[in-house]
Amino acid sequence: MVERFFSIPQIEQQQQPQILLLSGPPSSGKSSLLFQFAYNSAFSTTSSSAVFLCNRRKLDTCPPFLSQGIDPSSEVFQRIQIKYVDDDEGIKNYFAAFHLQHPTFPLSVIIDDFADFFDERNCQDKYTNPRGRDLAMIRVLALCQNAISRAK
Repeated sequence: MVERFFSIPQIEQQQQPQILLLSGPPSSGKSSLLFQFAYNSAFSTTSSSAVFLCNRRKLDTCPPFLSQGIDPSSEVFQRIQIKYVDDDEGIKNYFAAFHLQHPTFPLSVIIDDFADFFDERNCQDKYTNPRGRDLAMIRVLALCQNAISRAK
């Protein structure tokens, strides 16, 4: 599984964008692993870039650990575009204009702590359904996949 996760050429060969879900308990290293994946994506070729969507407050209070030898001032590191969003509306707005924001298509798009962007009570009220949060997350994932597919 680790080889598949870090193997960037496999991603480039795919015709349809693939959505992968990484889940685990708090403070288990998910953000660090995802940031390493973003770095590997940007490192794969000189024109590759990666997008890392996250909440600014969470990133500031608990930044991802970087592997040894990664220089934050390096040119590769600079090709990781960090975009800050506060909630599910921020994610939707970002992907609504995805094709306008990226003159060159990023090799990977990562949303850190995806589920945390969805307030359970607001989603239940919006969809008048006890599983409103699940519905909201599925709709946003579909929007993300559609935006990436069309931009590609």
